[in-house]
Amino acid sequence: MDIPIEVNNSSKHHPALPILFFTEMWERFSYYGMRALLVLYLVKHLNFTDYSAGVVYGTYTGLVYLTPILGGYISDRFIGKKVAILLGGVLMMIGHLTLALDSLNTFYLGLLFLILGNGFFKPNISTLLGNLYDTKEGLRDSAFTIFYMGINIGGSLGPLFCGYIGEIYGWHYGFSLAGIGMFLGLLVFSIGVKKIDSSFFIINKYSDNKEKLEKEKLSKLERNKVYLLFFLAVMSIFFWVPYEQMGTSVNLFTERNVDRTLFGFEIPTSTFQSINGFLILILAPIFAYIWQKLSQNKLEPSVPLKFAIGFILLGFSYLILLIQNGDSKTGITLLFGYYFLLTMGELCVSPVGLSTVSRLAPSRFASSLMGVWFMSNAISHYISGWFSGAYSRWMSIQELFLFLGIISMISAILLISILPILKKYFPENQTD
Repeated sequence: MDIPIEVNNSSKHHPALPILFFTEMWERFSYYGMRALLVLYLVKHLNFTDYSAGVVYGTYTGLVYLTPILGGYISDRFIGKKVAILLGGVLMMIGHLTLALDSLNTFYLGLLFLILGNGFFKPNISTLLGNLYDTKEGLRDSAFTIFYMGINIGGSLGPLFCGYIGEIYGWHYGFSLAGIGMFLGLLVFSIGVKKIDSSFFIINKYSDNKEKLEKEKLSKLERNKVYLLFFLAVMSIFFWVPYEQMGTSVNLFTERNVDRTLFGFEIPTSTFQSINGFLILILAPIFAYIWQKLSQNKLEPSVPLKFAIGFILLGFSYLILLIQNGDSKTGITLLFGYYFLLTMGELCVSPVGLSTVSRLAPSRFASSLMGVWFMSNAISHYISGWFSGAYSRWMSIQELFLFLGIISMISAILLISILPILKKYFPENQTD
C-alpha cells in the first residue's frame, strides 16, 4: 500500500501536485508531438496507404495503453512507482530519438521503446496523484482536472512545435524535439522528488506483506467497486473510438478537405491538433471549479452522468463536421467548433475516469486496476486506428462522421437509462 505525504490543511492542494503536473506535461509534449506527425509521416513520407497507416497508428496507440497493465503489476509488486516512472521515461526518450533515424527498421524499433516505456510510466504517475488525495476526497476531481491541464499544455505545445518543425524542416527533427521534451520531464521528476518528502514515491509495501495480501480477499464493497470500474472502462471504449479519429481520419480530412490558409499562410495540418490542448487550458480550470463547487453543495453529478454528458458533446462534435459547403473545401471555423465540443466532452470523461479509478480501486491493486482502465483505452485506440483506414470500404467520410455521432448519442442514452441501477452500486450508497 502506498504511503501518502500527510498535509494538515485539507482545503489546499498537495505540494507534490506541481511535480507530477510538469512531469506529465513534458511527457505529453513528447507523446502528442510525435502522434501528430505519425499518420502524416507514414502517408506522405513512407507512402503508406490510409488503411496501412491507420493500422500502424491503431496498433501503436493501442499497445501504448495496453502495456500499463504489465507496468502497473511490476510496480505494485516489485520496483515501486519512482523507479517505474524513471525507467519508463528513459525508454520513451530513447524511443523518440530512435524515430529520428531515417530508417523503417529504426522507426519500428523506436515505436517498441515508446510502447514499453509508456507501460511503466503511465499507470504509476496517475496512481501517485490519487495517493496524494486519499485524505482530500473533496479535492480529488479538482486535482485530476488540474493535472489534466498539465497533460494538455504538453498536448497542445507538442503538435504545435514538433508538428511545425517536422512538416516544415524535416520529419526527424520533429521526432528529435519530442525526445528532448521527454528528457525535460525526467529532469523535472528527478529534481522534484529530492525537494519534497518522497515517502509516497517509495511505496511497494506489497513485497513486505506479500504473503498476507495474497491471502486477503476482496470485501463485498471492494468487489462492487471493481465491478463499477470494469463497467466504466467498457463504456469508455465507446467514447475513445470516435475521439481518437482526431489523430487519423480527422487529421487526413484536415489535410485534404479543409482550407488551411490564414492571412496568406498555409497552416501545417498537424498543428491543428493543438486546438484541443489549448481549449483544455481554457476550459479545465472552469470544469475544476464547477466540480469543486458542486461537490461542496452536494450537487455534483454522478460519474455515469458526467460520462453521459461527455458522450452527448462528443456526438455533436461529429455532427458538426457534416456541415460542408458542397464540393468546396471547408473553412477552419468548422474545425474549431468540432474541437470545442470534443474538448468539453473529454473533460467530462477522461480526468473524471482517472479520478474514479484512483478513488475506487483497492489500494493494494491500484496500479493494476489503473492498467485495466488503460486496457480499455488500448482496445478503443486499436479499433479507432483500424477503422480510420477501413471505413472507406463501406462509407464516405460524411457517413463515417454521422455514424460516430449516432454511436455517441446511443451510449449517452444507455448510461442515462441505467443511472438508477448504477447508483445502488456506488460505494457511498453501500455499507460493507
